[in-house]
Amino acid sequence: MNSFGRLLRVSILGESHGSGLGVVIDGCPAGLPLAPEDFEPDLARRRAGAKGTTPRREADVPRLKTGTLNGRATGAPLLVWFDNEDVRSAAYDKLADTPRPGHADLVGRQKFGGFNDPRGGGHFSGRLTAGLVAAGVVAKRLLGEVKVQARLTEAGGLSDIDRAVQEALAAKDSVGGFVECRASPLPAGLGEPFFDSAESLLAHLIFAIPAIKGVEFGDGFEASRRRGSEVNDEILDAAGRTRSNHAGGINGGLTNGNELVLRVAVKPTSSISRAQRTVNLKTGESVELAVGGRHDACIALRVPVVLEAAVALVLCDLMLLEGRIPRVWR
Repeated sequence: MNSFGRLLRVSILGESHGSGLGVVIDGCPAGLPLAPEDFEPDLARRRAGAKGTTPRREADVPRLKTGTLNGRATGAPLLVWFDNEDVRSAAYDKLADTPRPGHADLVGRQKFGGFNDPRGGGHFSGRLTAGLVAAGVVAKRLLGEVKVQARLTEAGGLSDIDRAVQEALAAKDSVGGFVECRASPLPAGLGEPFFDSAESLLAHLIFAIPAIKGVEFGDGFEASRRRGSEVNDEILDAAGRTRSNHAGGINGGLTNGNELVLRVAVKPTSSISRAQRTVNLKTGESVELAVGGRHDACIALRVPVVLEAAVALVLCDLMLLEGRIPRVWR
């Protein structure tokens, strides 16, 4: 389905080349101050324009269709809508029969019997993360002093991100990257053991971001190469303060009061102008495909603010469940 959350529930809707896209946020506490301009800083960070991002230019003006009155949330479902204005679908005409390697073109067609919208990836497109970012703005405001910040630390295996992007562009190819996210201050005890652990819920929503292929918390996979004496965080006081933070702020599925630290692996963009092999679904023959249209050479450049939104939404939902966020703002 296209919804996530319990007390703060978000539903994503729309397509990349349809009339637009949006997000419904159900459970936003009444009275929260909210205006269209509040969304601009995060939407600007997601917007294309930098070298290595798509030439597609969408204004992404947030239209608050429902759920606000006189600049405050009413407590009713909040619908934030974005019009698609810079759409060129002709480049996708042939993709209906020649699916892109690495993309959801083929599996989407198989699942929905060919009725899915193939233009720009349809409902599978990273374009829909504009709605996720908008929901994240609301969550960040509800979190108050809790700050959620992410940054791109590596692209294409290089710490020199500009060089990695330039080399990919020159090769008519794409590169992925690593994005790190940190959140603090957090109370101890957010999450539940086993199925609703803080890691489980965070990973659930993070993997909904297109192109994410891996998530690690704290030392993550590196911890498997070490001994317990090297990764155990020595406890300094009864409040749970520790000498180190190898666990990334979570023990037993619960936040432990330390800084939340996680990283995600972003795969290279599937749509590249370099020729690849695929199959013509009408003839069954192997054919060569060079993808046209407008695409990111490094989608990881635009992931940090999307990752922040996902993390903020999960933390906000957990804080609401613990009664740590006012149900009615004054």
